[in-house]
Amino acid sequence: MKLQRLLSATLMMAMATGTVACGNGATAAETKTSESEETVVAEDAAAETEASEETAQESQETETEEGTSETEGIKSYADLTLGEDFTDLTAEISFFSNRTDLDSEDYGGTNWKQYLDAFNQLYPNISVNIITDTNYAEDAKTHLQSGDYETVLLIPSIDKADLSSYFESYGSLDEMSTQINYADHWEYQGEVYGVPSTATAQGIVYNKRVFEEAGVTELPKTPEEFIGALQKIKDYNNDIIPLYTNYAAGWTMGSWDDYTGISATGDADFTNRTLLHEKDPFRDYGDQTHPYAVYKILYDAVAKGLTEDDYSTTDWEGCKGMINRGEIGCMVLGSWAYPQMEAAGENAEDIGYMPFPVTVDGKQYALAGPDYCYGINVNASDDEKQAALIFVKWMTELSGFVYNEDGLPIKAGSTETKLSFDNVTFLQESPAATGEEDLLNELNAESELNYRAGGDRRIQLIIEHASMGDMEFDDIMNEWNEKWTAAQEACGVATQ
Repeated sequence: MKLQRLLSATLMMAMATGTVACGNGATAAETKTSESEETVVAEDAAAETEASEETAQESQETETEEGTSETEGIKSYADLTLGEDFTDLTAEISFFSNRTDLDSEDYGGTNWKQYLDAFNQLYPNISVNIITDTNYAEDAKTHLQSGDYETVLLIPSIDKADLSSYFESYGSLDEMSTQINYADHWEYQGEVYGVPSTATAQGIVYNKRVFEEAGVTELPKTPEEFIGALQKIKDYNNDIIPLYTNYAAGWTMGSWDDYTGISATGDADFTNRTLLHEKDPFRDYGDQTHPYAVYKILYDAVAKGLTEDDYSTTDWEGCKGMINRGEIGCMVLGSWAYPQMEAAGENAEDIGYMPFPVTVDGKQYALAGPDYCYGINVNASDDEKQAALIFVKWMTELSGFVYNEDGLPIKAGSTETKLSFDNVTFLQESPAATGEEDLLNELNAESELNYRAGGDRRIQLIIEHASMGDMEFDDIMNEWNEKWTAAQEACGVATQ
């Protein structure tokens, strides 16, 4: 039904679309005569120059049959009207994505082939070659560094100062804020370089039937209650894995960092401002909040035997069907994972999504923010850039991708979403202070902690130490604090 609605909407748009208007040809310049042959020659030359200038001027307002402008440049994201502009544009572009699951015809939702078929109903001459990669976070950076990369990429973790070296600006922050939500996520010096593919909330995907049958009648709101719920599942049925870590996938480990900001503090400033200047930010705050409480959930779950027997054999693709069948109780993943678990079997109704179990002053919070963002290759040709802009805007406004993937709205003003949390406050993270846009990256590089920047190995070590029992949790946090403090001193950061 999703695809039928998608195709129906696209076809209606295509039927209502007119052709792109063309301007008139250049006018001829008047030629004046003169008694002197030299004067005639001079006048003729001047007339030719005038005619050339008029022709050039009009050509800036005249679109070619291919839909692009000869000299006016590229029509911006904000000025682009889908279904009306550039419907005859012929171009071939490439798109590098992390969504390997959408390659399969067996995917339970709308797959890449179906999206492209719908896109080509409106833009039949724009060919989009989609390349996907399970190791996207690292390989995307390798592509960028090679200098030979795709027309459209999902922007990996890079310094904001480098954005203009790799990606085309979509427009000013003021302008793009009228077009999309989260426009400031990949903004630098007033220019926006990324359009979110979707937006997510941070919580936990879980099997509702497993929790209910194990006697968990109320969703846990604190780390202590969450560990208690996992224990109830284990006691109910030892064959069910209460919490699946997805250790072996690697990239899934970084998800734990995402809960240490707004979800664990209720503070929109924490990640990009407070943390940078905080002394010992990984310390125990004594109230089951802040990063300490988040990471301790993982450590305690492993230490108490509430995760898989052998963390090294976890299977990312296999876990989707396992939770759908009720063989897994829950997994700590962003809401982007929710529809994938629903689509992995016949028990979509059993899949639920709960807030992360931390309560701050009696309230629960959830980070609402963009997932990967589309960036356009700054080195692409004008036709490729224009086609890329069309594709990105179509994915954002007409494809239904955000809704299909249970995301939060990207198009400014849209409220269409299937995702909702009861009694949870959604917050967006504040951007870094002016002049500190890359300070988090600098501290990460100096400390080698890679907090909120692909620190997968750091989180894996929590699991390893908890499993082997060779390092206490507080000792791990103390080590992180020491590294963070040393990095702050090396970078000349004032602490408080």
